[in-house]
Amino acid sequence: QVQLVESGGGLVQAGGSLRLSCAASGRTLNSYAMGWFRQAPGKEREFVAAISRSGGNSYYTDSVKARFTISRDNAKNTVYLQMNSLKPEDTAVYYCAAGGGAYVYTGGYDYWGQGTQVTVSS
Repeated sequence: QVQLVESGGGLVQAGGSLRLSCAASGRTLNSYAMGWFRQAPGKEREFVAAISRSGGNSYYTDSVKARFTISRDNAKNTVYLQMNSLKPEDTAVYYCAAGGGAYVYTGGYDYWGQGTQVTVSS
C-alpha cells in the first residue's frame, strides 16, 4: 500500500512557474513508475507526464513538452513536476499516481493522491 500526498499548487499568473511535489509513504517509491495527471472542471482526467522507476525515462503529453519537467528523488520518496511558462489552459487539479509502468492512461496506476489545485490567471 502506498499513500501519496501532493503539494505545491496555487494561483500563479500566466508565464509563471510552480513546482508540485508528491510525497509517498507506506512503501519505497522506487518500486513504482510515477505519473502526473490533471483534471479541469467538466473534463476527464488527462495524462501530463510519467517517469520510470529509475528516473531514466520520462514521457510528456504534447501540450506540456518543453515547459514541464518530471523528476524523482527516490531517496526522499518524492516525485516532482516543475511547471514553467504556465498558461491559463493548465488550470486544473493535478494528481500524482503510482503504478507498475509509466503509462499514459489512468488505468495503469494503482495508487492516487488527493490532488492539488493549480490556477493560472491570464
